[in-house]
Amino acid sequence: MPVIFRIIAATIYAFIGVLQFVMLIRAILSWFPGTQDSAISQFCTLVTEPFIAPVRFLLSQFSFTQGLPFDLSFFVTFILLSLLESFLPIIR
Repeated sequence: MPVIFRIIAATIYAFIGVLQFVMLIRAILSWFPGTQDSAISQFCTLVTEPFIAPVRFLLSQFSFTQGLPFDLSFFVTFILLSLLESFLPIIR
């Protein structure tokens, strides 16, 4: 594999890993009341919302997602990022 493709794949792989980590932090912070106003929570929302919002919009078009007690778009986004990560070439 050419070096440039390895660099691009490694960069995307690292970006996805960091994004998933920040998503996990956001999910954990959502379990604790009063943390939505913290700087860490606001940072996590700022970083992850551009990726979650389009999925949330698409899911809102389906009637079965209306009225769910949890945000399904967060879970779907995490799975889509995992799938994208699995399609990246193996970096050796």
